[in-house]
Amino acid sequence: MLVRIVKMSFEPSKIDEFLANFETVKEKIRAFEGCQFLELYRDQNTTNIFFTYSYWNSEADLHHYRHSELFKGVWGKTKPLFNAKPEAWSVDKLESLK
Repeated sequence: MLVRIVKMSFEPSKIDEFLANFETVKEKIRAFEGCQFLELYRDQNTTNIFFTYSYWNSEADLHHYRHSELFKGVWGKTKPLFNAKPEAWSVDKLESLK
């Protein structure tokens, strides 16, 4: 399993636009083949910084999503709202305690 973490910083005036778009696409992203989990986080102190956290069955599934029409549409609406370059990490989950 691959865990994908993406950090995004938005123009404060564009946050509502981002959240509205995320609301319309979150179920589609989660239902995309290979996606097992999706969450959105907001920094408590710097409230224009958000993180997505998703689980993918494989790197190939993430690659397929990142080259899909869905991703192109999501990213096309999200990218113009940034005020800094996004950062992304693909990591392996080593341990999980509940």
